[in-house]
Amino acid sequence: MTILVTILSGLSLLMGILLVIRTKNPIGWLSLAPKSAAGALSPYLAIMGLAGVILGWVYEAYWAIPIGLVGAGMTAWYYWCCTSDHAGFEKAFGTGWSDQILPEQYRKMVRTRRSMLLNRIASAELSLERDVSFWRIPDTERELLCDIWRPANGEVSGLAIIHFHGSGWWIGDKDFFTRAYFRHMVAEGHTVMDVAYRLCPEVDIHGMVGDVKRAIAWMKANASHYGVDPEKIVLMGGSAGGHLALLSGYAPHHPEFTPEDILDTDLSVCGVISIYGPTDMLVAYHHERQHVFDDRPPVPIGPTSTKEMQDYGRMDVLLGGRPQDVPEMYQLASPISHVHPDCPPTLLIQGDRDFITPVDATCELHAKLVEAGVPAINVVYPWTDHGYDMVFQRISPPVISAMYDVDRFLALRLNHN
Repeated sequence: MTILVTILSGLSLLMGILLVIRTKNPIGWLSLAPKSAAGALSPYLAIMGLAGVILGWVYEAYWAIPIGLVGAGMTAWYYWCCTSDHAGFEKAFGTGWSDQILPEQYRKMVRTRRSMLLNRIASAELSLERDVSFWRIPDTERELLCDIWRPANGEVSGLAIIHFHGSGWWIGDKDFFTRAYFRHMVAEGHTVMDVAYRLCPEVDIHGMVGDVKRAIAWMKANASHYGVDPEKIVLMGGSAGGHLALLSGYAPHHPEFTPEDILDTDLSVCGVISIYGPTDMLVAYHHERQHVFDDRPPVPIGPTSTKEMQDYGRMDVLLGGRPQDVPEMYQLASPISHVHPDCPPTLLIQGDRDFITPVDATCELHAKLVEAGVPAINVVYPWTDHGYDMVFQRISPPVISAMYDVDRFLALRLNHN
C-alpha cells in the first residue's frame, strides 16, 4: 500500500511540476505531449494527490502527505484558472451580448467551463464528405482537398467554419487531432470545411494564403449547396493554421496574397478564431530561437527541396530568408501589420507558456484590434503551452473552456446582421 500511496502523491506532484516548467526549442517539442496530458488530466491529478494525502495518513506513509498536498494544490490551481470566467465577451460585444444568443442555441453549447466532458453527437448524426476537391492547380493533376462536416439531418445553422490545421507551415494534414471539435460544432448545426493547404517547400507564404483564399471563394460559391450563408463564414486554425486564418481574414484583398483569378471575388469573412497562431513573425522568429542559427547561408531563390529545407529555419523558407535578409516579408506576413477598423471580430486563445507563439505578441495584437474598434477577445491560460489541445480533448479543462468561448463566439457571428 505504501508503494501505491507514493505513486499517487508522486505522480500528482511530477505532473504539476511539468505544467510549471517553461520550455524552449528544441526541448519544447519533446515536452509537448506530456505537458498537454498534464493539463488535460489536471482535475484527476488533483484527486490523486488528495488520495495520496489521505492514504498516507491512514497507512502512516507520512512522506507522501506533503508531496500529495503540493501536487494536488498545483494541479487544482491550474484547473481552477483554466476554467474561470472572464470579461472578454462583455468588453468586446457589450453588456447585453448574451441576449443575442437564442435559448435553443444555448442548449447545444458547452453549458459550463467546468464540464467534465465535451459534448458531441453520435457519428450517425453527421455527414462527412472526405477529399472534396476545391481547386486544381493549372496544367497539373494536383488537387487541393478538404473534408466537409455537416449535420446529416439537414438542420444546418447557416454558418460555416473553414478550418486550417497546425503545421509549422511544413508538416501535417487535415483531420489532424480535430474530430472532437468538429463533432461538437456540427452538433450545433454548423458546417465545417477542413482544408489541406499546401506546405513548405512546395509553396511559400504567398501560396499558403492563396490556398486559404481559394477555400473561402469555393465555400462562398458552394454555400447554397451546403445550406450556408456566404456572409457567415468564420476562419479558424491552430498554430500555423491560426496564423494563416488571421492573415487571410485581415487582408482579404491584399494583392500580394490574392491569386489573380479571384481578385474580384468577395473574400471577406465575419470572424476569425486563432488557437495559438503567431501574430508577429519577427517576434516569433526570436521566440523560437531561430536566430541562434543566423550563421547559416541565405535561402536560395526558387523551389527548395525538403532535404534542403532542413538546412534552414522554417521561417527562412516560408518567408524567403532571415529577418536581416527580407525584413519586409516578416512585416508583410505578420497579422498585426494588417489591423484596421474593418477587421473581422476575433477570438484569440493560447497559453502563457507557449514556446512557439509568443503570448506578448498575441496580447499586442489584441490591444491593437481594440484600439481600432474591432471586437476582439484574448484568452490566456496560465501554465499552458503550445499544443495544449492535442490529447484527451474530450476531458481536457482548457479544451472544454476554449470550446465554451468558441461556442458563444460562433453564435454571435451567426446572429449578427
